[in-house]
Amino acid sequence: MRIGVHPNNLHLRLARLWPGAFAELKPEFVPYAEGRDTASLLESGAIHFSGTGSTPPIEADFRGLGVEYVAASAPRPANGAILVRADSPIHAVADLAGKRISLVDGSFHTYLLARSLEGEGLGLADVTRVESGNSDSLSDLLEGRVDAWVAMSPRLEKALDRDDLRLIVRCGSTIPNRSLFWTLQRHGLSASDLNAIAAELDRLGRAVTADLRKAAELLAAEPDSEGDAESWERVLRSRDFTVVPIDEAIIDEQQAEADTLYRHGHFDKPVALKRPLAIA
Repeated sequence: MRIGVHPNNLHLRLARLWPGAFAELKPEFVPYAEGRDTASLLESGAIHFSGTGSTPPIEADFRGLGVEYVAASAPRPANGAILVRADSPIHAVADLAGKRISLVDGSFHTYLLARSLEGEGLGLADVTRVESGNSDSLSDLLEGRVDAWVAMSPRLEKALDRDDLRLIVRCGSTIPNRSLFWTLQRHGLSASDLNAIAAELDRLGRAVTADLRKAAELLAAEPDSEGDAESWERVLRSRDFTVVPIDEAIIDEQQAEADTLYRHGHFDKPVALKRPLAIA
C-alpha cells in the first residue's frame, strides 16, 4: 500500500515514523510537498491513499476524479486562524473587505475565509486572495505586502505567541476543520481495505495520544523539523487524534463546504459528492 505523506498531515507523518504503523498493509510511505498535490498523485497511481484538509477531495471531485472517502479525524478547532498585524486597522472580519489575504488557496484556508466572510454578508470576491506558495507569509504580513494571513499549525502556535500579531478568527468558531483520509474509486480498494485503513488510523491515533512525548520527539528529530520536542508536544496536545470511519454526517459536512465554495464562485459548477463505499 503506497501511503502519501505531506508535512501538514501529522497523523500520516507520525505513521511514517511510528514503529509498526500499517504493518499489515505492507506500507510504502511516499513523501510529497503539500496536500493540494494529493489528487494528482492519486490520479497517477503514485499513492493509494492519503490525508488532507477538507477541501482537496472536493477539488478532486470537481475534476471528476471519483473520490472515495475512508475516514475522518475529530474536528480540529485550534489548527487554523486568520491573523493581522497588531497595529492593523482591521479589527473584525467585516474589515477584511478590499484587503489582501495570504493563504494556501484550494486548501481548508479557502473554506475558512469564505465562511468567515459569509457571516458578514461578504464573499471571496470582496477580498484579494494571495497565494502563499513558497513565500514567507509571516514576513509578507509584517512587512505590509498582505493585510491578513490564514495561518495553520505548526506555525500558528508560534504566531499566536507574538505580540506584533492579532487574532481575528479561529477555525473552531467557523468550520469543523477535520482531516479527511481518502482515495479514488479507480484504485478499487474494497470495503475491507477501507475498514482496515480506518482501524489502523484510529489505533495509531490512540497510541500517539497515550505517548505524546514520544510523538513529539519523533517529529523533532526529523530533518528540517519545524520545532523542538517541547514545541511539538504543545501542538500535539491541542489535537484530538481520534479517527472514525466515514459516515453520512461527515459527507454532509463536505457537501456543505462544496456548496459554499460554489456559492462564492470558487467552483464554476456545483459539486455533488458520491456516497462512499464504506457506508454504502
